Amino acid sequence: MCGIYGSTIQYSNSQIKEKLERTKFRGPDRLKFKHFGVEEQVVFGHNRLAIIDLDERADQPFTYKDSIHLVFNGEIYNFLDIKKVLIKKGYEFQTTSDTEVICAAYLEYGEACVNHFNGMFAFVIFDETKNIFFGARDRLGQKPFYYYHNGKEFEFASQLSVIQLHHNNLTISKKAVTLYLGWSVIPDPYSIFNQIKKLRAGHLFTYNLNTGEFKDKEYWDIDYKGKNIYSGNFNQAVNNLDTILKDSVKLRLFADVPVGIFLSGGIDSSLIAALATKSTNSKVKTFSVKFEEDGFDESEYAQQVANHLDTEHHVIKCNYKEGKDLIKNFCYYYDEPFSDSSAIPSMLLAKHTKEHVTVALSGDAGDENFIGYHRYHWIRTGAKVNILPLFLRKVCAKILNLSSNYRLKTIANAITFKNTNEAYLASMTKLDTSWIDSNLDLLDLDEVKYLKHTHKNLMERVSDFDLKTYLNWDINTKVDRATMAFSLESRSPLLDYRVVEFGRTLPTSFKIKGKNQKRILKEVLYKYVPKEIFDRPKSGFAIPLSEWFRNDLKEYVLTELSEENLKEIPCINPHIITKYIKQHMEGSWNRFWVIWQVLVLKQWLDNNGKGYKIE
Repeated sequence: MCGIYGSTIQYSNSQIKEKLERTKFRGPDRLKFKHFGVEEQVVFGHNRLAIIDLDERADQPFTYKDSIHLVFNGEIYNFLDIKKVLIKKGYEFQTTSDTEVICAAYLEYGEACVNHFNGMFAFVIFDETKNIFFGARDRLGQKPFYYYHNGKEFEFASQLSVIQLHHNNLTISKKAVTLYLGWSVIPDPYSIFNQIKKLRAGHLFTYNLNTGEFKDKEYWDIDYKGKNIYSGNFNQAVNNLDTILKDSVKLRLFADVPVGIFLSGGIDSSLIAALATKSTNSKVKTFSVKFEEDGFDESEYAQQVANHLDTEHHVIKCNYKEGKDLIKNFCYYYDEPFSDSSAIPSMLLAKHTKEHVTVALSGDAGDENFIGYHRYHWIRTGAKVNILPLFLRKVCAKILNLSSNYRLKTIANAITFKNTNEAYLASMTKLDTSWIDSNLDLLDLDEVKYLKHTHKNLMERVSDFDLKTYLNWDINTKVDRATMAFSLESRSPLLDYRVVEFGRTLPTSFKIKGKNQKRILKEVLYKYVPKEIFDRPKSGFAIPLSEWFRNDLKEYVLTELSEENLKEIPCINPHIITKYIKQHMEGSWNRFWVIWQVLVLKQWLDNNGKGYKIE
């Protein structure tokens, strides 16, 4: 896990070093850069967090057979299997790292090498013989990749702030700001700057240094048309999934540094912890966060699971001062606007976990892949309501709007959409967008195709859509930045593409039946941990921002988001935001998510956006 950088722009060595220093937290073990090519027109740089083959021989930029130069962020979990095949084909290796295997695999398979990799990765190869860059991002977007291309020059990095540094021709994207306000994130392939893009998940690219031509293409996608259907029964599927997950966990436990498990006490993380204990002879280290406020502490459930599995369990007591300090320095690590507030407890968990281990396995992707979110129940209910004629639903909405209860008003808004697809999209982009001052269509994104088709039922389409949007844009970004902020590598066995592909083949009833969500995942878990421990409502990973904004952070909110300051923030309606803040402070309507979004945007503009035009 590292930070990568490369450019054909001629920066001074001091400027290059400054760029790499900006995200040194991603890889504090070694910082290196080298020039390659004719007249040294290419520079590659790397911040290394050493995980596999800790020796300097595996440092990057890495050169293989003189002409293949690589910078790589992430892990190729099956690199030993690939290496065995390549050795039989005559390839030789000087390290025990996965870095060298990527180079050899590229020489053997060309662009198709990515199809052989099981991992999380963003890498770029400078093939000096062909005078091209070849790069790729992992199938599900776990590792970030930003790039700048103006037709003549090319620059890339793991984080946007590195490219931003010493650039003189960037403009803030009004479209990206609007999309952020709608989605709480900036969707791929956009970034906050018009001139910088993200490489989409499951895509590879080539950049020709002779012509300046950039081409990208998709090499992997989920089966959203439902062509592959599982033919076995439920018990067979449970055993098949158990086998895949065991291998996925085993692969991700491999490292030359200490490894632990994030354990919340929920289904997903408990399953990963259970399988980890079956995959190693040493005692597994597990980590959870303890919150002080009522309704925010689930550490007792994590402790129950840890006791049953006999792990070396660490409970991290959440210091709220730390959390509040992180809020005020949030944009340094999430270096474009990003407003998933669970990033704060994720950062706290990572910070203290790093004191014990360098790698931590997580349970991310269980909800998206196996239909686990609360909102999936609401969708089914909404689908039943949507059978009613639209005019009748509008009458019901008028009645509900007479209530002073903001929850009923929210329901009133939700039932007036044309169909369930539209209602779900609206719920993901804020049912109420009156405070966003823009005519941009928030749904003008390629990913909408995963929801608006007729190849699968509603539950499956929503699950696919969330895999391609919420998981990629939000969850993976949150986890990457939160862990890398403290030089900790996070690995998620449930994001193994084999798990995702298997999940796409299963009948919906294997995943959700009645109120039983993540049904098949639970059945695998119950092989190892008693069902009784999980007899409780599902809970999220959150901090009490709503209460903080009314109490400890009230003055901060009112100062930062004063009427005068709000006028300087693009794409919002200051009068409506002022009204929302008043409602929140009075306790008549919980508006914390709007307040948090606008706070994050203002903080980014104050720290990173000064002097840039907004276009």
